[in-house]
Amino acid sequence: MLKYLFQDLPRNRGNPKFICILAFFRFVHFFAKKKQSICWYLGIPFMIVYRILVEDFLCIELRASTKVGIGLKIDHGFALVINSHAVIGNNVHLRHSTTIGCKMNGDGSQGSSPVIGNNVEVGANVVILGDISIGDNSKIAAGSVVISDVTPNSIVAGNPAKVIRQIM
Repeated sequence: MLKYLFQDLPRNRGNPKFICILAFFRFVHFFAKKKQSICWYLGIPFMIVYRILVEDFLCIELRASTKVGIGLKIDHGFALVINSHAVIGNNVHLRHSTTIGCKMNGDGSQGSSPVIGNNVEVGANVVILGDISIGDNSKIAAGSVVISDVTPNSIVAGNPAKVIRQIM
């Protein structure tokens, strides 16, 4: 269980705030993924404390039900919003004021959320929206608005984001 809780530790060394936040996320995620079982019900008090402390007080909206791979790194996480239906791969690096969310359908219902591959770096003030995928080993420049798929090994920038270079 300790290995599961601290799987993000190597990428966040020297950042005790995010070591604690991500360990708490992993702890409540353990309960959240066991929907409607006795384990889920036992985790409700922890999930409530997590939401109040991390989401309301620290302004990092990373829901317990979000699928996140190992090695997530967060820098200056203030104003970080990640839709609960987004999927985040391994060794992803997120910076402050980033939004990873869905586009609303014409009927007002929630659309699909982004899927972010492995080893992706996301700059500050980035918006990633819709039913898109961000390829492995990609980098998204600060201030970019990503509304279409990003091929693997790409650097994207702009509004809307466009590939500015391929990484070899």
